[in-house]
Amino acid sequence: MKKFLLVSAVLATALFGTSVASQAAMLEAKIDVSSQTMTVRYGLEVYRWTVSTARPGYFTPRGTYRPQRTARMWYSKKYHMSPMPYSVFFHGGYAIHGTGAVGQLGRPASHGCVRLHTANAAAFYSMVREVGFGNTRIVVTN
Repeated sequence: MKKFLLVSAVLATALFGTSVASQAAMLEAKIDVSSQTMTVRYGLEVYRWTVSTARPGYFTPRGTYRPQRTARMWYSKKYHMSPMPYSVFFHGGYAIHGTGAVGQLGRPASHGCVRLHTANAAAFYSMVREVGFGNTRIVVTN
């Protein structure tokens, strides 16, 4: 059995260029502003969640980022101490975080952050904390 696992790992490395262990440690979140969705790839698992990005008059930054900091609970000093549970900050004050305004998910509604259901934000936050900032990639596209 051990020989089979070793051969499988070597074969996966040869075919895909990375080890099975390193694949499992990678986390990627792709936010598609046009469809208001976030697709998370965590090892072999894939999640697709509805989000809200910037409403008219505001902007969600596009690009590829790494997390800069996390906060289990953050209150926005800029927007009237609005709660931002399970925040993963990726570009200055912009974060992926939970929201209580779940009725607005699926359409632009934020001041620029990426809002998602608090349960999904908690899951993503835990994944980021588990794999680390260096193994997490956040991609925001149109």
